[in-house]
Order: sequence, then C-alpha cells, then structure tokens
Amino acid sequence: MKKLFVLLLATLMLTASLAACKANVDDLDIDLSSLSSSDEETAAATTSPTQSTTTAPTEKATEAATEAQTKETNDTNSNTNDNTVKLTQSAEVTTTANTTSGGVIDASDIFSDRDLRQTADLTDATYYTLSDNTDITITSAGVYVISGSASNASVIVEAGDDDKVQLVLNGVTVNNSSTPAIYVKNADKVFVTTVENTTSSLSVTGAFSADGTTNTDAVIFSKDDLVLNGLGTLNISSTDNGVTSKDDLKITGGTINITCSSDALEANDSIAVADGTITINTDKDGLHAENDEDNSVGYIYICGGAFNITAGSDGIQATTAAQIDGGNITISSSEGIEATYIQINGGTINISASDDGINGSNKSSAYSVTVEINGGDITVNMGQGDTDAIDSNGNLYVNGGTLNINANSPFDYDGQGVYNGGTIYVNGSQTTELTNQMMGGGMMGGMGGMQGGMNGDMGGNTNMGGRGGFGR
Repeated sequence: MKKLFVLLLATLMLTASLAACKANVDDLDIDLSSLSSSDEETAAATTSPTQSTTTAPTEKATEAATEAQTKETNDTNSNTNDNTVKLTQSAEVTTTANTTSGGVIDASDIFSDRDLRQTADLTDATYYTLSDNTDITITSAGVYVISGSASNASVIVEAGDDDKVQLVLNGVTVNNSSTPAIYVKNADKVFVTTVENTTSSLSVTGAFSADGTTNTDAVIFSKDDLVLNGLGTLNISSTDNGVTSKDDLKITGGTINITCSSDALEANDSIAVADGTITINTDKDGLHAENDEDNSVGYIYICGGAFNITAGSDGIQATTAAQIDGGNITISSSEGIEATYIQINGGTINISASDDGINGSNKSSAYSVTVEINGGDITVNMGQGDTDAIDSNGNLYVNGGTLNINANSPFDYDGQGVYNGGTIYVNGSQTTELTNQMMGGGMMGGMGGMQGGMNGDMGGNTNMGGRGGFGR
C-alpha cells in the first residue's frame, strides 16, 4: 500500500513538471530582428523547419522581365509594337556583276559585295511601322525594316559621314503630297532593299517643296551614294524625278517600275546597273547622269538587267561616257542613247527613235566625241525625216557585234568613220560600208576641202585647202 502511494505521487510530480516545461516553451519569444542575416537563416530553420528558403525568380518571371526589357529597348529605338512581325527570309541571295576592266570605263570595282547582296542581314535589325503624318528619322548605321502604309510620311536618313544604312521595304505604301518618301540627308551609303514576294509603292502627287536650300525633286532623294536592290517590286510615281542621287546611283536587283514627268533615274556622278527589271515611262529622260558644276563626271554603266524605257527625250543620257557591256535594253524615245563617248561591248539593244538612235555629242571636255561598237546585238528603227540611226559629232568605229538598222540615214559622223568588223544590215541589206549622211559633217568636210583646193589652184597656191564643215 505504501509503495503504491509513492508511485502515484511520482507520477503526479512528473506530470506537473512536463506541464511547466510546455508553458515555458509556449511563452518563448525570439527576436529575429536583432540577429545577423546568417543567424536569421539559422534561427528560421530552427524554429520553422518546414518553411522553404528564398529561391531565384521562376523561368516565367525571367521571360517576362526579358520581354519587358526588350520592349523597352525597341520602344526607345523605334515604334515597334506587339503587331510587328519579324521577317524571315531564305538563304542569302547575291547577284553576279559581269563587269569588264578594259572599256572606256574601268568597271572592275564599281560594285561592292554588299551592293550585290539582295537579302539583308536581319540579325540586329530595327523595325518601324509607318503612320500618317509622322516621319521616321534614322541617325546611325544599321538595318531598318520598314512596314505599313501612310500618307505624308517620310523616312529620313540623317546619319554619320561613314555610316551605311540599309532600309528594308517590307510591302510599304507611301503617298505624299510634296515631300520625298525616302530622303537621305547624310550617310556614307544607303541601300533600299525590297523584300521577296512583296510590293512597295511610293508616290508624290503634288509639287515638291524645298528643304531649306535643297530642292528635293524625287520620290527617293539622296544627297549621298544610293543602292537599289532586293527581290521584291518597287513602284514609283512622281510629278518630277523618280529617283535622284547627288552622288552615285547603283541598281543591282529587284523589279522597279517608274512613272514620272522628269528624269526617272538621275545621278550627279554616275549610274551603274548590274541587274534588275526596270520599266520606265517618263516625259523626259530614262537614265540621266549629269553634274551641272563638273562636266568631267556623269557616266552611265550597264552590264546586266532588263530595261523597258519609254521616254519623251532621251532613253539614256550621260555627260561623259555611256558604256554597255550587257543587259537587255528596249528604248522608245526621241533619242535613244546620248553621251560624249558611247561604247557598246555587249547586250541586246532595241531602239525606236524619232531624232537620233545613238548620238555621240560634245557634252564633256574629258573625252573626245566617239561612238564605238565592239559587240552586242543592236537594232535601231528610225522615224521618217531628218533622223540618224547612229550620229557621231566626232568619230565612229564599228569593230564587232551585229547592227540592224532601218533608217533613211544609217550613219552620220563628223570625224573618222571606220569599219573593222561586225555584221551590219541597213534596211534589210548587209553592208560593210559606213555610208555618211548626205550633207553631213564628213561630206561637208570633203566638199569644203575640194572647194578650198579649187580656190587654191585658181589663186596659184595649191597647198591651201578649205576646212570641213561642222556636223549636226
């Protein structure tokens, strides 16, 4: 009985002791704010062992942050929005320029590799979408993809002197009343590249307005080097010039259709064409290269491409030299090809003219007036009246190629007329003679000499002969 009492008392004391311990634990209060970060982590782990520790942002959160950062960057550089579709394109496409180095123009280095590349590198491209009455201004080198349609909006390039800017036209439509659709104020070179399977249409419907002292007069107006290329179609409609470069203009690809009242393709220093399909309907000149302040520049070089030119004045006019090494050229105009020095080395050329078909005239002090035909397949159909198929106010040389002429006056030259080779048909009959036009420069020179000799005989001085007259 005594042992049972002792056991019961011990049990009661143990129970009381455990209750006291529990009360002490419940009343325990740890102040985490007074601990260091490392101690805080240890304490938290000790007091709450099932609580997870802090982790890195989830993958979805990272993607959201990246998208926000990208959007912020794009919004800073352009007006890219959620509707902008990034371009995808096939493998790189490059045109081969069949240039020559032995002509009157050394064309071996005219076209750079990038000039001939018909697809742009879009890796770091910036995207723009056009909107009405809002200009897009580009101030640095790079590739810029332009999309959308707008009225009275211009893409303005005002970059550094060494900057190369590539404008990729992704099915653009611009309809302006008085300003260029593309205006290059400053750059080293600007490429206008059309995207495959797209059509871009640029037009100016009213009188062009001046930009300070600059008389902008073309739908694409550039103060610096300009290259047109790509795999798409570019339509241009203008109340003045179609495309103007105050430096060099090159075309290496694409389909280009121009309707205008003045010169369709105009440049101060040169126009060079390697490839492309070009259709022109103009009241003035199809291709025109001229610098009003320097007659030693202003040449035209063609080694490829397909041309269909309807012009109110000249199909092709150059101040210095016009050299054709290749291509398929059809011209209907007043005068077909005009320059100080005309050299045809290849290509297929069909000219229908109402004045002169091929005209070598004195426009430059840097060259002697010459028409030189070394190759090619050339057809010249002339209208009735005082018209010449091939007219040189200097020398005429036929060294090769095939000439098929339908005209009352096939040849007119004021200097030498030399046939060294090639095949010539005049009004359906083959000939090897460069018969000069009656009363032309050469004939007049001969007649003047004869008259001078006769006068010399009559005056007792047989060594004095008259000088030949001037050609047209």
